[in-house]
Amino acid sequence: MNLKDEISSWPSDKIQASHLDRLAAVYVRQSTLQQVSEHQESTRLQYGLANRAKALGWQPERVLIIDDDLGKSGSSVEGRVGFQRLVSEVGLNHVGLILGIEMSRLARSSKDWHQLLEICALFGTLIADLDGIYDPSHYNDRLLLGLKGSFSEIELHVLKQRMLQGRLNKASTR
Repeated sequence: MNLKDEISSWPSDKIQASHLDRLAAVYVRQSTLQQVSEHQESTRLQYGLANRAKALGWQPERVLIIDDDLGKSGSSVEGRVGFQRLVSEVGLNHVGLILGIEMSRLARSSKDWHQLLEICALFGTLIADLDGIYDPSHYNDRLLLGLKGSFSEIELHVLKQRMLQGRLNKASTR
């Protein structure tokens, strides 16, 4: 099944008129400039989420692409003006839906992730990834989103450990 088929199967029963009256925000991020240049398919897939927002009912002029964080790590909000803008737009009640390929694109810090979830729940903003559409104000969706955020943070820790071990192994062979 390709990406187009998979995202066309997303349930949309959570989307209400109040969501469609606001923006659909597509958050695009990759961790390093090397990834941006060498993994263009990922970037293309992320930008392609704008089409998914349109398929879900958003007018093209109501789809906001936030791509200020290309080449920036998700480990912290520091220096990530795109993520800060996203949180601000949600807090201003401008966003009905946030779309991302995977939750690790949004934040790899539990603190930042849970802050976003809290603001989304407060303002009735939905979150969508390739697995589905979630309402952070609903207990089960919030639980699943919390787990996805925790796994994202754990993944960052594991990647850092692997890199450190690789450097130590390389240094010991010299």
